[in-house]
Amino acid sequence: MSKPVSIAVCQFVMRPVKDFDGFARQVIRLLDQSKEADLVLLPELFTLALFTTFEDWRNRQLTEIVKVHRYTKAYRSFFEDEARRRGQYIVAGSHLEKKNGGYFNVAYVYGPNGLVHTHEKTHLFPAEAQWKTREGDRMEAFDLPFARVGINICYEAEIPECSASLTEQGAEIILCPSFTFSEAGFWRVRHCAQARCIENQVYFVHCATGGKLPKGPLPNGWTRSSILSPCDTPWPAANGVVAEAETNKEMVLHGTVDLDLIHQNRKTGVATTFRDRRRRADCYREWPSHLTPGKSTRRAR
Repeated sequence: MSKPVSIAVCQFVMRPVKDFDGFARQVIRLLDQSKEADLVLLPELFTLALFTTFEDWRNRQLTEIVKVHRYTKAYRSFFEDEARRRGQYIVAGSHLEKKNGGYFNVAYVYGPNGLVHTHEKTHLFPAEAQWKTREGDRMEAFDLPFARVGINICYEAEIPECSASLTEQGAEIILCPSFTFSEAGFWRVRHCAQARCIENQVYFVHCATGGKLPKGPLPNGWTRSSILSPCDTPWPAANGVVAEAETNKEMVLHGTVDLDLIHQNRKTGVATTFRDRRRRADCYREWPSHLTPGKSTRRAR
């Protein structure tokens, strides 16, 4: 029995906007192209486009970009209304939010009946730490009507334990809003996303921010968003790419994933990595971590 999930990936390209309404119109154009999808995903920190609404924004310092938190109420209200109006589940990318005396990179998920889930990025990219942002401390899978999912924000995809934690909690799809500042950075996340698919036998949706704003402090974005699967026989594409967007073009990518294939593949796949990656944990414990200096527990032979 097939359990298909239709996914729309909104590849957003940053450009200057005069006000929040201008930003909202750009998002609506993408959402309008996502009407038939069960799940809609936007990228990481695409709300940094709102920095261009500030006076003399081109001459400000990069550390000031956290000031987009002023739009948090408008951002949350907008996506709550859109999810309700469209009857869809929308992963509203991520946004810099000020709370508890600091700034967090927060992903929001909205459904037809309101807020469903939030995730504070747990591993900050080194450059991101310079923005005075803080790390969250939860990695939780959660249920939508059509799938159990989890969120990895950009750099979290490069940390294998983040995806492993979600799949061990039952996640079938990992959703990855991303914003990388170079082509190399993009491929670093993309290749890691494909590795996470293989080692956890899970679907991975990578949605990245694009855009190159002349002058000013905002980082450039490089993107070729994708929907990824394990590389195994149930899927037509040997390279594990279910669907892929065009490079640095604002567009909506559509794809459908079959959840039954994931569960079947974990049992009968050519490579059963989800089961095997923890099966010999006794071997891993014999060696001390380079991050936790200590005496090896390896037995003499």
